[in-house]
Amino acid sequence: MNRVKGPLATCPLVDWMPLSKLPNEPAMLNLRALIIALLVAVAGCASKERPPEPPPTPVVISQSTWRQIDSDIVAASKDATGEAKDYSRELMQRWRTLVYQRTEAEFIPWFSSYWTRQWLTMKVTWYQLNAEGAKYPAVDRLALYLQEQYQDRVLEPVAKEIRPDWIMAQTTQLYVRLLREQLQDIPPRYGVPLDQFDNRLQDIPAIELEPGASLYQLVTAEPIDSQPAYAALVTRLHNIPGAAGTWSAQAGITPVARMTSESLVTERTTRGVAGAVSAMVGRAAGLVISLGTAAFTAMLRENERPKMEAQLRSNLHAAFDEKWLDLVHNPKTGVMAGVYALSEQIEGSLASTVMQPARYEPPAQEQPLQEPPPQVVPPPDGQPMQRQQGNSDDEDSYQLW
Repeated sequence: MNRVKGPLATCPLVDWMPLSKLPNEPAMLNLRALIIALLVAVAGCASKERPPEPPPTPVVISQSTWRQIDSDIVAASKDATGEAKDYSRELMQRWRTLVYQRTEAEFIPWFSSYWTRQWLTMKVTWYQLNAEGAKYPAVDRLALYLQEQYQDRVLEPVAKEIRPDWIMAQTTQLYVRLLREQLQDIPPRYGVPLDQFDNRLQDIPAIELEPGASLYQLVTAEPIDSQPAYAALVTRLHNIPGAAGTWSAQAGITPVARMTSESLVTERTTRGVAGAVSAMVGRAAGLVISLGTAAFTAMLRENERPKMEAQLRSNLHAAFDEKWLDLVHNPKTGVMAGVYALSEQIEGSLASTVMQPARYEPPAQEQPLQEPPPQVVPPPDGQPMQRQQGNSDDEDSYQLW
């Protein structure tokens, strides 16, 4: 035999030479090189002759597993909603604290100061002159002016740091991020391929507002507000009357403005009477009367200032707290409006497919077993029937003897 037999002989990569023609050099280096070449040739032939692997068998997920997955998606949405709610309460509490602090430091001292009262007196006079003597229109115009001052001195400076519409946007994005994190843990839990799970999320509507978005499109958008349907939802929520960021202090300022306007009208009337009297009695006496009236008015204002500040503080805080509670709890116009809009849509879409807990049904009440009456077997002909007392006091048994 002068050629290598077996699979090496059929390999097209190597032109095998007869063993008799192999060199006789005893050098180990040449021998090792030959062995390596043979091994490479064998590996190449084996790789070419290996049959192709069959395609992987697709993983089939049962309907009960998909129902359980839907239940986990609903649970993830509820958990994300709870955490987003706690986050919004913390931010709203911070906003309220800043508004209280700035109201106390900026608006109340300004409103109750002497020069502000002088300026308000001039405005009330001007309002009345342009209202043909009507009293309440002047009060309403003064309330509007004070509302603008409250907006400029309190709400807008605080809004540069934090405001309700910003809180709503941050809370909604937090909900989406938390939901995204929890959804990533579901496929490994049930051994579901990622592509099948993504297709399932594609079938769940998250936003119906045009152009619409599925749950997959919502949780994969980065940044979140780049998703067109999400941006349309936020815009619609901001434009709802009474939504976050549209609060005004008119309800809290109007009672104080009315009281202030009435007192300013009284002061203006007193000044007019004092001016008329001083003109009648002469320059020297009139000067004394005018100075006395001004001193009395200033003293009266200073005495009324603590009461006025307390009344203003009470009215503003009451109106603010009422709106604050509405912004916290109202599902349509509050800071959680975006979260509720998304969670209700997602959870409602899965309401008919989630796995419901098994209902408890009490076992049917068993009827007590009733023993059949004793059967009397007639004796054969010619045999007497013998009566025997049984174990029970009210039952008789019969035996044949």
